[in-house]
Amino acid sequence: MAEIRLSGPLERDSIVNGDGLRAVLWTQGCARHCPGCQNPETWSFDGGFLVDLEDIKKKLREFRGQTGITFCGGEPFEQPEACKEIADWCRQKLGWNVWSFSGYTYEQLKEIGGAKWEFVKCLDALIDGPFILAERDLTMKFRGSRNQRLLYLEKGTGKILRQE
Repeated sequence: MAEIRLSGPLERDSIVNGDGLRAVLWTQGCARHCPGCQNPETWSFDGGFLVDLEDIKKKLREFRGQTGITFCGGEPFEQPEACKEIADWCRQKLGWNVWSFSGYTYEQLKEIGGAKWEFVKCLDALIDGPFILAERDLTMKFRGSRNQRLLYLEKGTGKILRQE
């Protein structure tokens, strides 16, 4: 039985976590502890609750009108295998696009490789980089600080197609 640790219930109808109407999965656990983080309650790796991946898929199947799923946190890349399984399922079974936030940069994820890079390769978009309070900018689309990038990726390779 594969599980993922979440910080809260699955969200639906989000318009602030990516293009279109989106489901949002909030992962639990983050070692970065960015000053000014909007979700410090997601930092503990022991917090939140474990959920069977099949239960998540069942719940997501009930969501109507969504165009995609976004992985938020916490740090989704601390649970890359589970996130990738859900992402692949959403794309194949529901036809959704897949986005993720990460405090890691794209370059760091590529260098780390392994399961983290495999998760990157299944994404349509990645918002990368830690939140930096001194660079906070609430006017930026889908990001909280100027250092963060919105990277549109080629599914299957992880190659950057364009950046905002």
